Amino acid sequence: MSDEHEHDLGLSHDLPIMVSRRRALGIFGAGIGAVLAGCGSSDEGASTGTTTSSSATSTTATTTGSAASSTSAVPEETGGPFPGDGTNGPNVLTESGVVRQDIRTSIGDASGTAAGAEATVALKLIDVQGGGGPLAGAAIYIWHCTADGKYSLYEDDVAGENFLRGVQESDADGNVTFTTIYPGTYAGRWPHIHFEVYESLEAATTASQKLRTSQIALPQEACEKVYAAGGYGDSAANLAQLSIDTDMVFSDGYGTQLATVTGAPGDGLTMRLNIGV
Repeated sequence: MSDEHEHDLGLSHDLPIMVSRRRALGIFGAGIGAVLAGCGSSDEGASTGTTTSSSATSTTATTTGSAASSTSAVPEETGGPFPGDGTNGPNVLTESGVVRQDIRTSIGDASGTAAGAEATVALKLIDVQGGGGPLAGAAIYIWHCTADGKYSLYEDDVAGENFLRGVQESDADGNVTFTTIYPGTYAGRWPHIHFEVYESLEAATTASQKLRTSQIALPQEACEKVYAAGGYGDSAANLAQLSIDTDMVFSDGYGTQLATVTGAPGDGLTMRLNIGV
């Protein structure tokens, strides 16, 4: 695997989005090196993303982000270079079987299974435009990297796989859940999960009528505990070199994007977030 996900680090695909959301003078005044490193700390992120420390001897990863109860709209973010939605090469959304709860295995002609700490992603879609109630009957597509920091469909030995990608329809209360693995961390990016929200299940499986593209941030304490348990390659070392406050996506604030993580490696973890659209 290469040390950089170039598109995800703010090159031609990401720069227009970043400029529209960040302080343009700060970005260009500092030069492209500052763009790659991130745009500085954020008062919003520092004040709204909080962690609850557990015992130093405990293996339980319990981290609280205020976004767990947020009903504010989540910001638009880059989908990165590996979306798998047809905008940059492969399109898994039109594959039979992509609508599923468990995304650890590949579908179609692929047969691989992603290794890593079992985790549940529990999301609640909120209709911010409609007054803050649940967004029922919408669909969400999520995707994230492997424990080794690679993306199926695109990179190295997982290019022939399509695991860690899937679609679910929100229920009457706006809820969706996925069974997956806890994502790894690769050089240059804070641990995250990508997602796209669509008007309906039909829209998602035809990659049309997209409402929002954004990313979920994962809390540092939970990541450290998962990676320390083993099986995550260079994730621990990569995480030690990063800061969420200087990440190219989350540097301008992550108050609506920071998930709550509970549970422990080996026993199962749950990542929760309300997603306002």
